[in-house]
Amino acid sequence: MKAFEFDHRLIESYARFSRSFSVVRSDDLRSEIDRQYDEGRFWPDALLSINPRFLQGPTADELVTSGDLDEATGRVFRFGPTPLRFHRHQAQAIAKARAGQSYVVTTGTGSGKSLCFFVPVVDAIIRARKAGKPRKTIAIIVYPMNALANSQMNEIEKFISQSGLPAELRPVVRRYTGQESPEERQRIADNPPDILLTNFMMAELLLTRQDSLDTKVIENASGLEFIVLDELHTYRGRQGADVAILVRRLRNRCTPDKAPICIGTSATMASEGSDTNRAQAVANVASRLFGTAIGPASVIDESLERATDDRLKLDDVRSKLTSALSSPPPDVLTDEVLKEHPLAVWTELAIGLDDAQELKRKKPIPFGEAVALLSKDSGVEIETCRSHFESFLTRISLPEADRGGQGAGAFLAFKLHQFISGAGEVFTTLTEKPRSVLFEGQLEDPSTPGHRLYPTRFCRACGHEVHVVTRTDDALGTLFVPRNIDDAPLDGQESDAAGYLTPPAMAIPTMPSRAKSKPFPKTGARSARVSSDCG
Repeated sequence: MKAFEFDHRLIESYARFSRSFSVVRSDDLRSEIDRQYDEGRFWPDALLSINPRFLQGPTADELVTSGDLDEATGRVFRFGPTPLRFHRHQAQAIAKARAGQSYVVTTGTGSGKSLCFFVPVVDAIIRARKAGKPRKTIAIIVYPMNALANSQMNEIEKFISQSGLPAELRPVVRRYTGQESPEERQRIADNPPDILLTNFMMAELLLTRQDSLDTKVIENASGLEFIVLDELHTYRGRQGADVAILVRRLRNRCTPDKAPICIGTSATMASEGSDTNRAQAVANVASRLFGTAIGPASVIDESLERATDDRLKLDDVRSKLTSALSSPPPDVLTDEVLKEHPLAVWTELAIGLDDAQELKRKKPIPFGEAVALLSKDSGVEIETCRSHFESFLTRISLPEADRGGQGAGAFLAFKLHQFISGAGEVFTTLTEKPRSVLFEGQLEDPSTPGHRLYPTRFCRACGHEVHVVTRTDDALGTLFVPRNIDDAPLDGQESDAAGYLTPPAMAIPTMPSRAKSKPFPKTGARSARVSSDCG
């Protein structure tokens, strides 16, 4: 996928869509609303992050040779004839599980955290089958969202289905999240899967609901060996307490005599302080959630390496950026060429990694800021840098085979994080033009205290503006106060009337008038009239 092209099309389409519902007749309001749309108020600059390269660990075949994985497990985790090569943090997780220890994996997005628990779980299942043990649920994996359960179920089944294992050895994975029909639930109860994927709400229901099917599903997990909480950082506050109690109930019901291996994964558990302090903070949270001691040595973080030549630093390539940006990237951009390419080195070190005593990911940066930094370091104008940088990132994220080489992987992959918000409400004052226009609800215009802000709507046919108000009478006369369009005056307030206020200078001649108002000393408007519709 060409991420930048997709991002541009997405924003353009959403801008057309979001602006298609209203026509704004008033020049001053239309001008200000258009300005804020054109400045990208509702879609801030996309955040750019570079996917780092992880230190490699052993292959599945090498772990089979060392005895850490069963031979049949090695047949599961491969791509055709090629065994899967694990990252170092994945191999560390497999070793922890093999030693019967609980652990937490806190590596970043795109680091293969799911394999950190699926590999040891599948290996335990295969070893149990070979030992002649009956099939039962030995692992329950709890997700915060059904979408994650669905996605990871598809991924693990791809590995299992291509393994060629006989049916008696092949691990069975099933989902029990509330999306299943009664017939599917019955099949799960009658034929216990080895791995059960669920969410924390359904897991709670399985343990507490008086339903014979649910009871049978939990009975099938007697002797549970693994409890996995994916996206551990989502369980905080009251929800964290609920999940902590859930885990304890699960342990008491399914494995009261033996502590299971508890595994947590998260990309964003702790980000401040030293590595030691972060590991201790994560270990403390995990220990409370799982109800078992997990020390900082059992917190597994990512280990990174440079994709470019690690002898090259930023100062070595800055002087070469102007030349690199003066022409399109060459047709042949193999990994070997990119290792010393000035723009590749700059991208990895300026945007992707902190190259200090230990390599760490940098935080995502707005793409515009990345372009401005490239322009500053190269001396090339911003628009040229933007166009070339987009093209270059797109090229180096392609498989090497598409860049003139032989490899199947990207040199440096990247992510664009685009956030889009709904347009929401328009609020305006009733002062002389040009009036203030805001998109956040407030009582008064912060730039001119004392001037009320009114929710403003527009006729879809003609674009005429109306302000949502309640008319109320007091000792000083008639007063119009802002009102949420869905709110009506409370019972017993006969003097209040819900309606719409239109300044006379903007009024449509055919609009029915319900009441004349007195001057608006509190808002600055000279006079107004109220109508129950736009006409």
